Amino acid sequence: MKTPDHPAMIAVEHQAAKALSSLPRGLQRLIGRTAAQPEGVPPAPDIAALLRIMQVTGERALGAGDDPVARRASTRRGSLTASPRVPYPAEVRDTTVAGALGPLPARLYIPPTATDGRLMVFYHGGGWVTGDLDTHDAPCRFIARQAATRVLAVDYRLAPEHPFPAPVEDALAAFADVVARAAELGADPARISVCGDSAGGNLAAVVSQQTAGGARPAAALLIYPACDFTGGTASRSLFAEGFLLEKSDMDWCQDRYLQAYGELTDPRVSPAFGAVDAEHPPTVVVTAGFDPLRDEGEAYAAQLRAAGIPTVLRRYPGLIHGFMNLTAISPTSHDAMVDCCSALLAVQEVGAGAAAPVSG
Repeated sequence: MKTPDHPAMIAVEHQAAKALSSLPRGLQRLIGRTAAQPEGVPPAPDIAALLRIMQVTGERALGAGDDPVARRASTRRGSLTASPRVPYPAEVRDTTVAGALGPLPARLYIPPTATDGRLMVFYHGGGWVTGDLDTHDAPCRFIARQAATRVLAVDYRLAPEHPFPAPVEDALAAFADVVARAAELGADPARISVCGDSAGGNLAAVVSQQTAGGARPAAALLIYPACDFTGGTASRSLFAEGFLLEKSDMDWCQDRYLQAYGELTDPRVSPAFGAVDAEHPPTVVVTAGFDPLRDEGEAYAAQLRAAGIPTVLRRYPGLIHGFMNLTAISPTSHDAMVDCCSALLAVQEVGAGAAAPVSG
């Protein structure tokens, strides 16, 4: 009997999800008609249908239970199910990068198009507990191709084995190492940006702040980032259940990441409480309409703008947390990520001293 994580089972589930996303929108709306509408508008039809299927099958974004190893396996399985059967084209090199306590596994993605010295240091999501180079292989390939940039993905240490501040320290050490090795990695040190999704977006935001006084990122792409651990936003309540990332998942991850550390306003934990200086990199902040983290990400974008930092805010109203990993099975997610990469290209030019983007 084939187990749920058998490649054949994953391939079948991928094809089923792909077929679902190819149905006429009217039929997708019918399948997803029970999707909650906390603000009176429905998710995008392909997303509503996917949510309905997940509800029926009992699938969870980060798995369930208290075992981090089992949760990591669930995250990996979900990412494989959503990944394209034929990988997005890129040259891929396994390598290492410096962490706070020694070398970390890393993966360099080189797109088939010219990059003009651009390189992006990428920190994966997964609540600081799950996620790895493999769970985010497809998104890194996608960004490398669409943004014409080399991508260096960092496999930073994870909680609960390595709680805060270990992931932050690794993120900072890795960025410094990439800048120092720019020529070796085929990059211009003045064109090195940072990016991350969710927990990785938090780390990218922290790196953008905490590198003050030294080499700074040329730009930052923060994809539905966790910015404020104090909570209290409307979106955290509105979308607490039923939209892939749930409150129980966030609480579980927070408890393992921070453990006994209770300083939620530490800027290394919550960048919303950090200082934004004039040299802070121009930034793209990406949010999803049905995401518990939506409001804090948008508040952070407003904070950057108020400090005079060139900032592009992109809210994709019909999407959910995690859409970056759904480009192969959700046309709406695919189009949103194409737009994100275009915005990244714009702010990269600002960081390199070219021209200002249009915020929107």
